[in-house]
Amino acid sequence: MIERKRENIQIIKKTPLYEKFFKVDEYLLKFPLYNGGMSPLISREVMTRGKAAGVLLYDPDMERLVFVEQIRAGAFVAGEHPWLLECVAGMIDSGETPQEVAVREAKEEAGADVSDIEPIAEYFSSPGGCSEKFFLFCGRVDSKHVASYAGLPSENEDIRIVVLSVEETEKMLAQGKFNTALSIIAVQWFLMNKENLRKKWGMS
Repeated sequence: MIERKRENIQIIKKTPLYEKFFKVDEYLLKFPLYNGGMSPLISREVMTRGKAAGVLLYDPDMERLVFVEQIRAGAFVAGEHPWLLECVAGMIDSGETPQEVAVREAKEEAGADVSDIEPIAEYFSSPGGCSEKFFLFCGRVDSKHVASYAGLPSENEDIRIVVLSVEETEKMLAQGKFNTALSIIAVQWFLMNKENLRKKWGMS
């Protein structure tokens, strides 16, 4: 039996298909099957996206959560309302740690200074066709001093900062008002772990 491990996947050919802001390659490959043999030659197209980090901003003194709202082309093309309510997030550049990116993006996208940070999860955004891996955190902020609007003009960002109470956020989650994976994962984690998080951060 051939072990199902990364080293036993055979890349027969890799063909670049597209490269601009995104990069897409076609892979011709074989992989170990559950029955012990190898698969036939198959084709898979993969968008190379790198790694990203996001952070749910939480003010434990005011019991508020801070989100950002901005237009998303993918949602627009899918026929949905394209201004999405999300956690702060950004791509990880070479030499940066996920935690550093979370702190940097909090400042750039929300004008928020993160004083404590807690890991939430690491996950693949859409592994069927995209290589992006996401690192998600919860960061402690003072919601009284966040910006109203933010974003880098050099990146054509137009961002509105939305501050919600924990109660409002929980209701919106139940109503399906959050429709991005990072926001749903972050808010669900927060509601399950809020009391332990507050104790860890020295709150009653």
